[in-house]
Amino acid sequence: MSDGRAREASENGYNAGDGALAALTALGALWEPGRAGQARPERRKVNSHVHLPPNFSAFDTVAEASELASAQGVRVLGASNYYHFGVYEPFATRSKSLGVFPLFGLEIVCLLDDLRDAGEKINDPGNPGKMYLCGKGITRFAPMNARAADLMGMVRSIDSDRIVAVIDKLNCIFAAAGVKTSLTERSIKAGVVHRCGAPVDAIYLQERHIAQAFQEALVAAVPAGALPGVLCSVLGVDAGPDLDAVSVQNAIRTHLMKAGKPGYVEEGFVGFDHAYQLVLALGGVPCYPVLADGARPICEFERPVERLVASLRQRRTYCAELIPNRNAVPVLGSYVRALRSAGIPVLAGTEHNTLDLVPMEPHCAANEPIPEPLKDIFWEGACVIAAHQFLVANGRTGYVDEHGDLNVSYADNEARIEAFARLGADVIEKYAEMAVSHPEISR
Repeated sequence: MSDGRAREASENGYNAGDGALAALTALGALWEPGRAGQARPERRKVNSHVHLPPNFSAFDTVAEASELASAQGVRVLGASNYYHFGVYEPFATRSKSLGVFPLFGLEIVCLLDDLRDAGEKINDPGNPGKMYLCGKGITRFAPMNARAADLMGMVRSIDSDRIVAVIDKLNCIFAAAGVKTSLTERSIKAGVVHRCGAPVDAIYLQERHIAQAFQEALVAAVPAGALPGVLCSVLGVDAGPDLDAVSVQNAIRTHLMKAGKPGYVEEGFVGFDHAYQLVLALGGVPCYPVLADGARPICEFERPVERLVASLRQRRTYCAELIPNRNAVPVLGSYVRALRSAGIPVLAGTEHNTLDLVPMEPHCAANEPIPEPLKDIFWEGACVIAAHQFLVANGRTGYVDEHGDLNVSYADNEARIEAFARLGADVIEKYAEMAVSHPEISR
């Protein structure tokens, strides 16, 4: 990492403490929740789930995500990074300067042994028992308390050990096809450092990082005219006519890295309770990301939607999220309405975890717009999480408490959601106003 990049990383706050939360805590001093109006402010465009670099991301920099959100009218932007949160300092600083409210979150992969043994797929269509779980509105990440650090340490260790083994296997596969790569975890991380300016200790490699590194090594080693034949030898199949960077990276993942393929290394996971407790230790709301018809057929865990609702309640998971870009309009509507009718706030995001720079506001599959009533529900869900994040940052009880129990100050689910949605909408508006009236509060 160059001196300039290191300086930029330091200035951007990758090593900062609780600066990401400074504006929220300042807002707590400037404005009391009891002053919230009776009517919610008008609906804003929201995106509750993107991945920021150094996670594999469509964005070259953290600032780019906030700037694109602002330019495209998105006023609430949620990050759901894997397994390091130093990036949330520059994310918060740039977002605040643009009047964009930042939601802090995480995504964890866990395994439910009983569902694996039963062959039941959850929200990963290729692996029975494998679940993605999100945490929304986290605030206790800067610094982490001892419990959160211990829980996160195990997640990081399991993930990193597997990544090293996958890299070693791919080096052997490429060498057998006549392409010497000699990539290592360290060299791939160095490439991520070069691209986004993050310090190396903030980087936890994902499969997409590895596929990108091997695709770039292949292009560097093989003349363009020979690429189709060499790629066929590497993959063991014809990759087809599309040899752009993203297509080749996807082919490497599909034909070499997935279960049953020659570069596959069995994944190790923490259990659901471990992941759930980590979300709570970080001050967040456990949230289930619904795949729905993003998988065909829809995974067994998610069908019918009434069964999904019962399963979420059983696991004390009182929030859900969809990535509508994957979903047909009728399917999206049926899931969102059923979840919300069951008293579960629902969020919507885009992921932005590939190189495709899609619009910042979520849409449905085939670029169909999200129906207006569903946008109302997604705005409400974002407001609920904004209120939770604000309250916990200021030492109060949020939507759920530290044990995962719903806040008991309300008569029922609807009263709780209504109160949190109204508070969150006011917090979002006051946050934007503070960016103008108190620009000095940025760290």
